Amino acid sequence: MSQQQRARVQAGPSDDGLGPNTDIGSRLRALYGSVQDEGVPDQLLDLLEKLDSAEAAQKSNTGAQNGQ
Repeated sequence: MSQQQRARVQAGPSDDGLGPNTDIGSRLRALYGSVQDEGVPDQLLDLLEKLDSAEAAQKSNTGAQNGQ
């Protein structure tokens, strides 16, 4: 095992520079927060509503067919 590999093993996974308190972690939190604050587009909400209606209609049709 090389000197560099031994240093990585000894440092452990918390020293990889990707922890929550690093610059990368801070930037990822900020990016995630900005995405989270964005609204859901009306077109997507309409599509989801249509999907819910179609699923409800399918369930009621299936229930009616099983009841006959």
